[in-house]
Amino acid sequence: MFVFDHVGITTTVPQPDENWVEQSRVWVTNPRNHPEHIEFLRYEPGTTVPEIIRNNPHIAFRVDALAPHIEGQEILIPPFIVGDFLEVVFIRKHNTVFEYMHYLKEGWFGN
Repeated sequence: MFVFDHVGITTTVPQPDENWVEQSRVWVTNPRNHPEHIEFLRYEPGTTVPEIIRNNPHIAFRVDALAPHIEGQEILIPPFIVGDFLEVVFIRKHNTVFEYMHYLKEGWFGN
């Protein structure tokens, strides 16, 4: 499986229904709630997210497993678990930031 999920865009403006991701110190919105599948990301001081990701949009795809999509790629953020429902990795490919998402279970931050 390789399915488009969303486009991530950095913002400095608080958004409705943001969710906090402690390990990267970022507020995120649920792209399923946006008509164009946009995820807004608002970074707090001390974020661990690399500048290349903070300063560029990213394209996210749902995959069955991360490993086949990252082998031999430039990894920007190694695989990590978000909440208890999602495993993600960020890579640079075609001079673009990609996020690959492997859902461990359906949902979004307990919803």
